[in-house]
Amino acid sequence: MGKATGFMEYKRENGPVIAEEERVKGFEEFHERLSTEEQQKQGARCMDCGVPFCQAGCMLAGMMSGCPLHNLVPELNDLVFRGCFEQAYERLSITHSFPEFTSRVCPALCEAACTCGLHTDPVSTKENEKAVIEYAFEHGLVKEGVPEVRTGKKIAVIGSGPSGLATAQLLNRRGHEVTVFERNDRIGGLLRYGIPNMKLDKSVIDRRVKMMEEAGVKFVVNANIGFVGADSNCTTVVELKNQYDAIVLACGASHPRDINAPGRDAKGIYFAVDFLTQVTKALLDSDFKDIPYELAKDKDVVVIGGGDTGNDCVGTSIRLGAKSVTQLEMMPKPSETRLPNNSWPEWPRVLKTDYGQEEAIWKFGEDPRIYQTTVKEFIKDEDGNLKELVLVSLESKKDEKTGRFQMVPIEGSEKTIPAGLVLIAAGFLGSEQYVTEAFGVETDGRTNVKTEKDSHRTSIEGIYTAGDMHIGQSLVVRAIAEGRAAAAEVDRDLMGYTNLPQ
Repeated sequence: MGKATGFMEYKRENGPVIAEEERVKGFEEFHERLSTEEQQKQGARCMDCGVPFCQAGCMLAGMMSGCPLHNLVPELNDLVFRGCFEQAYERLSITHSFPEFTSRVCPALCEAACTCGLHTDPVSTKENEKAVIEYAFEHGLVKEGVPEVRTGKKIAVIGSGPSGLATAQLLNRRGHEVTVFERNDRIGGLLRYGIPNMKLDKSVIDRRVKMMEEAGVKFVVNANIGFVGADSNCTTVVELKNQYDAIVLACGASHPRDINAPGRDAKGIYFAVDFLTQVTKALLDSDFKDIPYELAKDKDVVVIGGGDTGNDCVGTSIRLGAKSVTQLEMMPKPSETRLPNNSWPEWPRVLKTDYGQEEAIWKFGEDPRIYQTTVKEFIKDEDGNLKELVLVSLESKKDEKTGRFQMVPIEGSEKTIPAGLVLIAAGFLGSEQYVTEAFGVETDGRTNVKTEKDSHRTSIEGIYTAGDMHIGQSLVVRAIAEGRAAAAEVDRDLMGYTNLPQ
């Protein structure tokens, strides 16, 4: 390392963040960058610790530890420290397809496993990565070159989320002819419609998609493959099998988990992704001139689910003028520090206050989260509109039959709160059934597409899978890693060996 004592000399500094009072006025990104000089100091904090857990990307205690892409983190940080941003981009590109996405939305698994973070603050690898990729774009270093030779092989990728885009990118670079089919009206999958614009500006997606198009990747939107009732002009599964040498299913784990309680049919209850999609589509369709305030303005909003999507719903509702925002979480409140059974370098199961909760605290004076609570009943008015929720507290009890602990209602703990809008962000159950049935692929007990261990081949020859559709609901960084691995497997099967260009 160029600065062996950097971690002792420099404190962690994050890029400036626009204050809540200003950022809730719009849907623009609010994380700004450090100066180049300050970012170099952050690179200097990397310890060159000898065993870089940050890039391990392995499962520990059922959770991912370190970067699933195996980014060469110490080398990247060292190059940032030295100010060698062009070389840093070249190094990052060896393992990563879309640093511009993960440097905005990734929870930074690399930082959670950072050796420096064992006793002090971890290295700000995520912001170092953002500095590198944005420098590369600003200086014309990012290329999606047209392959000099085409192989004559045709590949269809179903789904344009991070896994689908990563698969398409590498297979196109190899020289295969790649067509990406997307059921929505714009490319990006959940990157486009499942993540709010203030977290990932959609121009960042457009920038990359344009380059991929110019390099030869074909994109087809409004193509809901396998859906009964789809437009008659939509390509069918039979046509895909006849026209393409390989098909990659990268449709995500988009089957939402519902809340089955009396009154569920009330008007004003939406799945979180449907709500976020409606907001983002309205913004994009109007070039951000029409903000859909009518969705939440002056309403008591209740978000069911404490994860990232729930947090995004909190932040979005505040921007749309919600009267109040409450976020329900079934599980107990996490500890503020690691517990003995959650030792480093496991992913830390600790309390995290994200941007949406920060904004709710600023606006309403308190954390919106209520732990160990769920909905017992949705109460409607005479017109069928949602007006109230009956909540019930939960406690952990051991099931005598299975021996597992479950969260069960506490008798007599019910209370009623006002609610004009409920957003269900309780996670996903797996892949869409109509897609897996249309392609005839086997699924596992969680409705993920079934494959052999460490493989992306489905039960149907010539059909592969990648991303959340394969491993279940997960992170953008894991989806990209899945797409890259699937691309290598497809290439190997088609060509007898794999030689994917970086």
